Amino acid sequence: QVQLVESGGGSVQSGGSLRLSCLASGYYYSSYCMAWFRQGPGKEREGVALIDSDGSIIYADSVKGRFSISQNNAKNTLYLQMNTLKPEDTAMYYCAAKRGSCVGTWTYWGQGTQVTVSS
Repeated sequence: QVQLVESGGGSVQSGGSLRLSCLASGYYYSSYCMAWFRQGPGKEREGVALIDSDGSIIYADSVKGRFSISQNNAKNTLYLQMNTLKPEDTAMYYCAAKRGSCVGTWTYWGQGTQVTVSS
């Protein structure tokens, strides 16, 4: 059974920082593509950042220079360091995973963790 459990969300003021964590279990973590998505109020879900099994990283333009994705394979944990947060970053943040390539449908999802940024 593959499980992804996010944590670290909360409420911060504009300009603040948060670090999200995603604990993965039930599979060989380092062979998977991992990503963070978010869905703000009244918005569609969007990709925030992903990290491929070879370590390649891609960020959405809206978070480049402010967010950083990383993983600790020994702890089976994916992170998202979010700095200089803006009100428009307010959303439910989800961890996702899929085996192999990052292209295609994402197979596994966490339950989400809420991030709220006030101005």
